Amino acid sequence: MPLKASTGESFSLRFSPVLSRPLELASRFLNFTLTHAANLPWVAERVSFLQAWRANPRSIGAIWPSSARLATAITREADPLDGPCLELGAGTGSFTRALVAQGFLPQNLVLIETCERFAHQLRDEFPGAQVHEISATKLAQLRLFPDERAGVAICGLPLLNMSARHQVDILQGVFSHLRPGGFMLLFTYGPNCPVPRRLLDRLGLRARRTETVIANLPPAHIWKISRRFSRRPDPYAEGI
Repeated sequence: MPLKASTGESFSLRFSPVLSRPLELASRFLNFTLTHAANLPWVAERVSFLQAWRANPRSIGAIWPSSARLATAITREADPLDGPCLELGAGTGSFTRALVAQGFLPQNLVLIETCERFAHQLRDEFPGAQVHEISATKLAQLRLFPDERAGVAICGLPLLNMSARHQVDILQGVFSHLRPGGFMLLFTYGPNCPVPRRLLDRLGLRARRTETVIANLPPAHIWKISRRFSRRPDPYAEGI
């Protein structure tokens, strides 16, 4: 490769024959690795995430795709025997894969995702699942489960960054689709529940931190939100 020195004269950078062959082999190996790494699921998921984040960073709640450890932890209490599952902000499908590994059939999954790129990817990877490109604040307006209500909801949305009004709309919508005894699992990077106590009280809900996943980047806390038991009729029984 010709280079120009400070004197203005050009000279060629040459390697000795002893180094040329190893450098050529190393270059070929690097190109091969980069080309084939893009086809690995772990790499492809993160490339897709970065592309979506670059296109619309405000619509992406996480700073990096959730780790397998977080996906396993947040879906640990989800039981297919309790009914279908509603997932909010399904993204690249990290939690969805964990749900399938838990025994959920794709046809028993309802995935809410506003990013067109992610929604298309979810439809390809989980044929049979319902994928709705709609804001989670509109859930109460939809009829998602014609036969039975869901047993659990998994939330990957950045509730902490949302207004109180949007939080209320999302929670009301979620619990309108959950059966009695159903609950919502979510994660946050901060130590406190992203839904303020006053909103939980207003909606008759309670929150409990169930687990902290140190191995996630960054470390994440898992919260379980459920109805408070009382003798009053369930306000979500007939929807909102």
